Amino acid sequence: MNPELNRIFEEEYRELRPRAPMPPFHVRFYRFTSLNTTIRLREGQIKVNLSDLLEGAPEPVIRAIAHILIAKLYRKPIDASHNNRYRRYTSSEHMVRQSERIRQMRGRKRISTAQGEHYDLNEVFEALNTRFFHGLMGRPQLTWSEHRARRLLGHYDAAHNTIMVSKVFDRRNTPRYAIEYLMYHEMLHLKHPVKSRNGRRCVHSREFQAEEKLFPELTQALAYLKTL
Repeated sequence: MNPELNRIFEEEYRELRPRAPMPPFHVRFYRFTSLNTTIRLREGQIKVNLSDLLEGAPEPVIRAIAHILIAKLYRKPIDASHNNRYRRYTSSEHMVRQSERIRQMRGRKRISTAQGEHYDLNEVFEALNTRFFHGLMGRPQLTWSEHRARRLLGHYDAAHNTIMVSKVFDRRNTPRYAIEYLMYHEMLHLKHPVKSRNGRRCVHSREFQAEEKLFPELTQALAYLKTL
């Protein structure tokens, strides 16, 4: 338990709930694998775990986090200035690099195989690499997902340099253009890394979107994805 952290959370609690009784706070830094924060109300006590990546963060940032967590816990409006301060800090280049380094060191990436029953992701990647990137893109780790996920169809994990594709595509009746588009989309994430603009993360930049439109079967592929 950190008395200084407790003080900040108590002060923000009082700002949000000026007439409510003050519950005991137990706030600590915790060794998460990413920039996580959690808050729980248990038996009249509030327990908060902050990622140890936030150790050394300026007090206004910690205060912003305290405000956001307590506001969410009690379903209060979140002050825009606190929200913006938190977003600017966590999306800064320094924090993004730190987060990816910690995820790489502490996190475990489940790797299945690139060879599916009907499609080989390595073959799909290399075909697209030659077709759209002059064969110059370095191949990351490629893997099918463990389950036939329909919500997360594909994902590029920069921390582990891995492209994952949902096994739902590894079927005989999946059109080639559908899996090619999905792989192409994730390859564009590899080419156009996430950037921060005005405190916000820009995942699909203008350059990304312009290049995505160069995929010839884009319309057909997007229509197919909607059927999953």
